[in-house]
Amino acid sequence: MSLHEQIDREIDEKRNWALRRQLGIPNNKRLWVLACMDERLPVEKALGIGEGDAHIFRNAGGLVTDDAIRSAMLTTQFFGTQEIIVINHTECGMMTASGDFLTQALKEQGIDVDEVIIDPALPDLKLPRGVFSTWIKTFTDVDAITGKQVKLLRSSPLIPDNVVIHGYIWEVETQSLRRPYECLSKKVNTAEEMGDKTHSAQALNAVV
Repeated sequence: MSLHEQIDREIDEKRNWALRRQLGIPNNKRLWVLACMDERLPVEKALGIGEGDAHIFRNAGGLVTDDAIRSAMLTTQFFGTQEIIVINHTECGMMTASGDFLTQALKEQGIDVDEVIIDPALPDLKLPRGVFSTWIKTFTDVDAITGKQVKLLRSSPLIPDNVVIHGYIWEVETQSLRRPYECLSKKVNTAEEMGDKTHSAQALNAVV
């Protein structure tokens, strides 16, 4: 490649990067990611992706909310995205307290949660009385919540049926991804998980 061809290619690449939306160029992987905002969850590292590979949406818990649906709808319907990945993680702060506890803590600060405006841009949008604690969306089981988020996204009429959706869990303790309900540390540490084999010589010989 001649020097002028190399220069022209670099100029075109920068132009296409800057004008992606105008040119209708999707992200490199045609991927949208829903992930928790926790600083211990390195989304790009976890998925092995780089700059320009995905649209990444993060919030507390990595949960499906109205704004998450809004973003998922836009990226799949208008920006060429064909795959969605949900990433939750172990030791998530959203498992440390209930919605009722957090709601009470806000009330003790003088905040009327039944009158709070959820979206400042839409002041008429208010939650029904008594549902603020549910709106916070705390949870108690990271494996269960991951599967639930996938089901919620798949059931949304705003997301095309042909979009591929999967969920994974980032283990902060091992710095690796796993599928829900496939925690290897539990499967290698107890006799029950290993099949409850007896410790007889016959059993040992069968697995050695």
